[in-house]
Amino acid sequence: MKQHITVIGFDADDTLWVNEIFYRETEKEFVKLLSDFAPEAAIMKQLYNMEVRNLPLYGYGAKGFVLSMTETALKITDNKLPASTVGKIIDLGKTLLNKPVVLLDGVSRVLRQLTKKYPLILVTKGDLLDQERKLKKSGLDNYFHHIEIMSDKNEDNYRKLLDRLAITPKEFVMAGNSLKSDILPVLKLGAWGVHVPYHTTWIHEKTEEDPKQWKRFLSVEHLQELVGLLS
Repeated sequence: MKQHITVIGFDADDTLWVNEIFYRETEKEFVKLLSDFAPEAAIMKQLYNMEVRNLPLYGYGAKGFVLSMTETALKITDNKLPASTVGKIIDLGKTLLNKPVVLLDGVSRVLRQLTKKYPLILVTKGDLLDQERKLKKSGLDNYFHHIEIMSDKNEDNYRKLLDRLAITPKEFVMAGNSLKSDILPVLKLGAWGVHVPYHTTWIHEKTEEDPKQWKRFLSVEHLQELVGLLS
């Protein structure tokens, strides 16, 4: 791989810093708020279905998540949701947005080593303001040659990114925790994908498609291994 690569792309959430567990913690608090109206499993199912239904309207991120929680609560309570509970849901959202940015082990070291040889690109998706805020809090922004915040990570958006930056697929590698968003789209373009699994993944990011059918797919247990692959 290192004979071909000239540019490295990195996912942000759950590749560089902690993200998904904060959403799961927020879900637990949301379930508690509605515990008098429905069992946990029913609330979780309604919330997930609402999130997926709303993705074309709200996109990914905490703000859309809060709107989906509110809509779910209204549906479960048959539009009898107390105003005080609406306020608590909004507070859950604000708490989520203000979570600290906790870097995963060794991230700064990996970026510092790789940026000496390669231009690095941050490729993330979600709410623009929220992702910009997290990047600033992370202190990692100076490592990146380019920052791309997409509405969704799909083959077409990756193609547009590479074309805009004049990068051919065969010289680009993307590293991330989501097979669906970070790896499969770039493999289909003819680029390289390095999967860095994270212990918690949103169910919507899971896929049955096998990335091993592409020769340019690799998987590592820790991001630090990427340095060895490209050195």
